[in-house]
Amino acid sequence: MPNFWKDLSKPVFALAPMEDVTDTSFREVVERISDPLVLKVLFTEFTSIDGMNHPKGRVRVAERLIVSESERQILKERNFKLVAQIWGKNPEIFNKVAREITDEYDFDGLDINMGCPVKNVVKNGCCSALIAQPNLAKEIIQATMEATHLPVSVKTRTGIKTHDTEEWVASLLETKPAAIILHGRTQKQQSDGLADWNEIAKGARIRDEINPETRFLGNGDVFSFSHGEELIRRYGLDGVMVGRGIFHNPWLFNAVSSEHTTEEKLYQLLQHTRIFESNWGGKKNFNILKRFYKIYTNDFPGAARLRAELMETKTFEEVYQIIRNQEYIREIH
Repeated sequence: MPNFWKDLSKPVFALAPMEDVTDTSFREVVERISDPLVLKVLFTEFTSIDGMNHPKGRVRVAERLIVSESERQILKERNFKLVAQIWGKNPEIFNKVAREITDEYDFDGLDINMGCPVKNVVKNGCCSALIAQPNLAKEIIQATMEATHLPVSVKTRTGIKTHDTEEWVASLLETKPAAIILHGRTQKQQSDGLADWNEIAKGARIRDEINPETRFLGNGDVFSFSHGEELIRRYGLDGVMVGRGIFHNPWLFNAVSSEHTTEEKLYQLLQHTRIFESNWGGKKNFNILKRFYKIYTNDFPGAARLRAELMETKTFEEVYQIIRNQEYIREIH
């Protein structure tokens, strides 16, 4: 059974799965500007097993698993690993969908979402709600493993209302997952407060005792490469996963930190827009792009005005025209 996690050189930096963010377009943007010696693993958006199992809903849900030809080429050339993240609560459906994804797609691994804290999802017994149902969680992992030759990892949190890190991680390790990615907040915290890296360290120590073969990554409030390296060393981890930090700096996955010019930022904005148009033009709502424009329009004269203009756009061509009119861009390549 191939397990890419075992072969990754340390430290491991990964881009977190994020709803309406980590589609094939944004992943490609990040892959193009990241150092493959730093960034090792990327994840899809959250993919519902119930949606994948629905005869009519499957088509729309399966969009989350699309990998464009251009992204596929970059993955191959730069040896990035791409993991499909799935969520739900029924072990039998996990087994069925994991088998289908393995047979019909070309991913390097599967990840089970046991960390999403959204109230409606938790109320339905999925994702971080599984922390309170350790036996069901183990059934789900085992059912998924039985369906695939791909390595199976788990992304989760430290508890529901309070930290329950050691007992919860110990329970997960009974199934010998390929990797555990632990977010240092409880479900109740959502995204509030600071991630508790001492709790993440507790999980890593339990991993050392029970199953050292499982890779262990921490997640929560990583905003630079140097900060990630420091956390890995200080807390005894194999790596870190970056979520919201990528919105502060899309060039985060580079060992050498540097300032980026206005022209570089606007070029990436153009690239992202073009890739999105190529992949999703006519299929996805154009306005999805606007959440990304703030990534590129900051820390230069006129950034706020430009960002406001971009927020008013309704078409791809309007975006291209606005950028053409900027004094920083002499020519659109």
